[in-house]
Amino acid sequence: MRTSYNGLPLPQNGEAIQYAEGKYHVPDHPIIPFIEGDGTGRDIWGASQRVFDAAVDKAYGGRRAIRWFEIFAGEKAFSRFNNWLPADSVEAARDLRVSIKGPLTTPVGGGIRSLNVALRQTLDLYACVRPVRYFQGVPSPVKHPEKLNVVIFRENTEDVYSGIEFREGTPEAAKLIGFLNGEMLQGGKKRIRQDSGVGIKPISITGSKRLVRFALQAALKEGRRSLTLMHKGNIQKFTEGAFREWGYEVATREFREQTVTEQESWILGNLEANPKLTVEENAALIEPGLSFAPEDFRNQLYLQVKNVIASIGESHGGGKWKRKLLVNDRIADSIFQQVIIRPDEYSALATTNLNGDYISDACAAQVGGLGIAPGANIGDGYAVFEATHGTAPKYAGKDVINPGSVMLSGAMMFDFLGWSEAARLVEDSMEKTIQQKHVTYDFERQMVGAVKVKTSEFATRMIENMGK
Repeated sequence: MRTSYNGLPLPQNGEAIQYAEGKYHVPDHPIIPFIEGDGTGRDIWGASQRVFDAAVDKAYGGRRAIRWFEIFAGEKAFSRFNNWLPADSVEAARDLRVSIKGPLTTPVGGGIRSLNVALRQTLDLYACVRPVRYFQGVPSPVKHPEKLNVVIFRENTEDVYSGIEFREGTPEAAKLIGFLNGEMLQGGKKRIRQDSGVGIKPISITGSKRLVRFALQAALKEGRRSLTLMHKGNIQKFTEGAFREWGYEVATREFREQTVTEQESWILGNLEANPKLTVEENAALIEPGLSFAPEDFRNQLYLQVKNVIASIGESHGGGKWKRKLLVNDRIADSIFQQVIIRPDEYSALATTNLNGDYISDACAAQVGGLGIAPGANIGDGYAVFEATHGTAPKYAGKDVINPGSVMLSGAMMFDFLGWSEAARLVEDSMEKTIQQKHVTYDFERQMVGAVKVKTSEFATRMIENMGK
């Protein structure tokens, strides 16, 4: 490993995190690269770093400490190196394994479409993890925000974010439209209009299965009740629908002893309620109106019922399935309604890239917004924890922005490192500070009797609350 990046030497009193055989080996003084971020990122990072250091010191009495190492991306990198994302910054994130960052701007005028996307794709950070939970005292637009406690696992490298699209009127768009209309759609009724912009949405077995595998492992480790595959497979059958099918394959083939699908739970539950139930009667309870269905459909369902009873009747029957991780699926548009009116029915979601982008922000809105929404991008051997909101440049340098997103992302990072005591100190002191109504302007304007504090003052109050 190198001793310097972007012309800056690594801290002498720290060690790099190691990764071998699927496990991270974290020293007591790990070197953690950070990107402070653009716009308000500098205000937020300064406050957050103080809180992180205080939490680690409080939790471990000086035995452990983070050795911070700044790397550069965004406006600061461009002004210093004439490069939005220097290769040295990527190399440092790769060599040192675990990083954290503030919000980054999207360069104007072409080039890199998104620095965040570029970093994820370069390090193959295929799992975007967005936990959403409520902190007591946070203003919310819903009546019972405390009912929502869900973690969203979003595929991070494919879908429309892979950037395969062509502008309307370009030769590339015309060529692709001509190929599709002239060959792939020839003889059918479908046609793509000549004045269209076109994009390609790749969803692969590899990308889908490794994301669902990651989600299942995390859900089992955290003791979550269920994992819901979110998709739009009723319309996009060979991308979104395939994601659903591949997800179930991973659950039932690789995690057979730990999981039960929703349909399997119905079959086993029906049989437990009435042990004399025939296969046909069981199938009719699963699919109302089955007698009106085509014969092939009925026979296929009968076979599914038989196979479930034969394959997992002993291992999952007798109520044992109730202690397994339930794997189910929901249509994307339905889930947006469900997380509002029935939020406590969902514990974890696994979904494709664009769906995950939408649903994670929608869920965050119920518990206080992106200002306190943490996130992480994780691959095999690498992780970058990050603020999930934008740079808000008009507030830059004013010391007024809510630092919660980065702070809670840091708590996620501490859990990832195995430093759960420090993670709980960050979360608990934040909740305590909010309950004391010492909050930044975004919360203060929604809370009766609140005291508006600066970003830095919020951090100071949090540190004081760690001592209590």
